[in-house]
Order: sequence, then C-alpha cells, then structure tokens
Amino acid sequence: MIETLSHRDQLELVTLGESMVLLHAADSRGLEYASTVQKSFGGAESNVAIGLSRLGHRSSWMSLLGDDPYGHYVVKAIRGEGVDVSRVQHIGGSPTGIMLRESVGGRSSVYYYRKHSAASTLQPDMLDASFIQSARMLHVTGITCALNDNCASTVEAAVRIAKDAGRKVSFDPNLRLKLWSIEEARARLLPLAHECDYFLPGLDELKLLYNTDDERHIFKQLAMIPAVCIVKGGIEQGRGVNYVVRGSQVDEVPYQPVEHVLDTVGAGDAFCAGVLSGLLRGYEPVEAVQLGNVSGAMVVQAVGDWEALPTWKQVQASLTNSIHIER
Repeated sequence: MIETLSHRDQLELVTLGESMVLLHAADSRGLEYASTVQKSFGGAESNVAIGLSRLGHRSSWMSLLGDDPYGHYVVKAIRGEGVDVSRVQHIGGSPTGIMLRESVGGRSSVYYYRKHSAASTLQPDMLDASFIQSARMLHVTGITCALNDNCASTVEAAVRIAKDAGRKVSFDPNLRLKLWSIEEARARLLPLAHECDYFLPGLDELKLLYNTDDERHIFKQLAMIPAVCIVKGGIEQGRGVNYVVRGSQVDEVPYQPVEHVLDTVGAGDAFCAGVLSGLLRGYEPVEAVQLGNVSGAMVVQAVGDWEALPTWKQVQASLTNSIHIER
C-alpha cells in the first residue's frame, strides 16, 4: 500500500453536478402530515467532494445555483466543508432545485422539484477547461446526464477535456429512473463507461443497464470495458461484497461489518469518496475499495446525506480499532 499525498498542493479532484436543498419530514408521519421539516442539502457530486475534503484532499465542485436564499445557503455550506466553490455561479431567473424526503413505514421516498432549475441550464461552453485540467482527477455521475441533453453533453465535454489532458476520470452511473427512462440511460451511460478510468456502478444498476439478471453475462460485458470497474452490492456465500473487475480478473472485497444501520442514504457517495481517496493516495484498487467500505460503513451508522462522512483521522481509527476515550 502506497501512502503518499505528493501532489497535496495540487487540486486533486474536481466534480460537477446539481446540489439541491433537501427538506426532510421531521417525523415518521410523512410530508403530508408532518408539521415541520428539517433543512439540509444534497447532491451526489458535492457529497463526494465533501467526502474527499474530509479525507484530506483538495477537491472542487462546479455547478450553477439560483441567485436565491437556498442557492446561497448551499454554496456557503459546501465551502464551509473545505471544498473549492470558485467555479460555482449564481444565476437569476432559474431557481435552486429542491428535493423532499420522507420516511414512512420504514420506506424512504424522494420527490424532486428540479425542472428548469439553475443547474439544468449547464452548457458545455460554460466549462473552464484549464481548471478541469489542473486537477488530478475528474469525477462525474449519470445524474447530471439525466437532467437533459445539454447537461449530458456538458458531462461528456468535461470527460474529453480531462482525458485530452491525461487526467483520470471516475464515473458513477447513479441511475435515477425518476429522471429518465432506462432506454435513455443506456444510450448515454454505457458509452461513458468506456471513456472513464474508474467505473463505479452498483450490481442492481448493471442488471438494468444490460437488461439481464445473468451476472456472468454482466461480468463478460465489464471485461470489455477498459476501465477498472468497481461494482457495489454483490452477494457471495451469504455475505455482502464489492467486486473489482479488471478484464477477466474479478476480486471480491467483503463489506465492513456494521452493528447498527440507521440510514443508508449517502452510503454510496461515502463509499465512492473512500475509493477515490485511496486511488489518489496510490492504493491498489482492492485496497482503495477496502477504504471505501470503511467510509460507507461509518456513514450508515448515522442519519444524513453527507453529515456523517468521516475524516481521515476517523477512518484511521476505525482501521486500527482505536479505543475511544470518552472522558
């Protein structure tokens, strides 16, 4: 395992995508009957940027937000987590997106109010190519692609900019079928998987994208992707595992044991942040996935999209089983 941050003064990761204000019903009666809601924010890309910042990396998040109270709240909160937001713009005439969440009967539901949001107006010519090229890695997700064709083209342009400069590209499909059809998703996401260096899908997402439950067929498809494929959510001999797929080689990485699961929201972004932290530190992919497993396991033991993302010190303590002294 290589442990180095020799590029510490360089921007290590840049990402782009929509972050929205999150309004969560404060009790189990759901949004229809709850008298109060709790305010936060969420977005897969900004969650990953915060996760990398907490793990000791220089990260940046690029986006558009409304020139409204929610937009200013979101950018201040993300800046407060040590993430560079110098390429975030507030624009008039388009609002900051909103998502509502409720948990009723043990089931969580999310409702999006993001049509015509500021972030949905992203265009390829808005990208700062030199800024993307200044980072060691670009991270993108399929959520931005799902917003509309212009947003998808913006993601594809960002990937080309990074690749032309010899930078690494990480891609999490983050399939959201509330935003587009599976046919539309396949047409955009599968070609992107062949352009990236690290592809981080869930096994359930791959079954939808490849239209099959045959895992052997899925892994044959992954073997033809040049990227290192890191697949979440497998089951082997009754235990949860993630897979690292490099051509015909498939390595299994067991989940980190968790005693008390409180909230699985944000676990995927925490896992992604841990994996990318490992890769940026020079870890081999299997070791990076082990780090991602630890990060994800820590997040599911607390409530929130990004609030429980661990620091590097906390991850190290978990890895070494350090004893916490309360007083």
